[in-house]
Amino acid sequence: MTDLISENLQKRPGLVVDGAMATELEKMGVDTDNDLWSATALIEKPEAILAVHKSFFQAGADIAITNTYQANVAKFMKMGLSKKASQDLIIKAVQLADQARKQYYDSLPANERNKRAKYPLVAGSVGPYGAYLADGSEYRGDYQLTEKEFMDFHRSRMSLLDQAGVDLFAFETQPSFAESKALVNLLKHEFPQQTAWLSFSIKDLETLCDGTPLQDAVKYFNVFDQIAAIGVNCTTLENIDQAVKNIRAVTSKPIIVYPNNGDIYDPATKTWTKTQHKDDFAELTPQWLADGADLIGGCCRTTPADIKSIASFINKN
Repeated sequence: MTDLISENLQKRPGLVVDGAMATELEKMGVDTDNDLWSATALIEKPEAILAVHKSFFQAGADIAITNTYQANVAKFMKMGLSKKASQDLIIKAVQLADQARKQYYDSLPANERNKRAKYPLVAGSVGPYGAYLADGSEYRGDYQLTEKEFMDFHRSRMSLLDQAGVDLFAFETQPSFAESKALVNLLKHEFPQQTAWLSFSIKDLETLCDGTPLQDAVKYFNVFDQIAAIGVNCTTLENIDQAVKNIRAVTSKPIIVYPNNGDIYDPATKTWTKTQHKDDFAELTPQWLADGADLIGGCCRTTPADIKSIASFINKN
């Protein structure tokens, strides 16, 4: 097991995670208003996924998250694809991120490469079971499966991501303590050479969406060496400051945060309502780092410009 996050953080004050895949795909004409969401592009427009990954690397991202949050074999087969075709799409998602990484890195002058801590990383996105349901329950955590059922659901996607060569897993937008435990159990017993970050979906500054106290969950996973970072994502910019402080109080692990841009999502209609934002990434990144965040990126509705704002501050320090 190699902890690439810790290795990179030895040379940098922080690492930059990429931003919203679906937001950029929509700008390129991909219709994400369906149960596959951004994974639609794996079938219809893979070249757009490649372009989005490259745009985030060019903006300064150190880590690309594969376009597999809402992509899994069961969902693709439910849409009518064969098992083999469904499996190939998961592998394709990793290949696209890796191709973008290589094209970006190879385009850099030698002196620019030397400024980077390491070759950029590719994190395999493992979204929650709620994303498969496609009913907004990743923001509620109100579904109930046994540990075995959770493990059986996640196993195939994790196996394919691992087979395709991801550097680590991204257990992201996790609203359920029980599901998170099942994921880490699967990681420990079936992927002993892999690491993962674990990023929760929270309903407030102190609580996971399923009602579990945030600090209790962090303390539980603090003992697992394969969890390379822990944090929150897809919450508002304004929540990050105190959430980081709450997490830092109970762990010495690297903390990862990647909020959305503050717009309001309606799971029923699958639409966003724009809001006026009093803060932005350029203003808040210094405070988040000071509070103890180590990996910073963007979730829904964030753009390469947002990632560039984060990278500009981290790279000058």
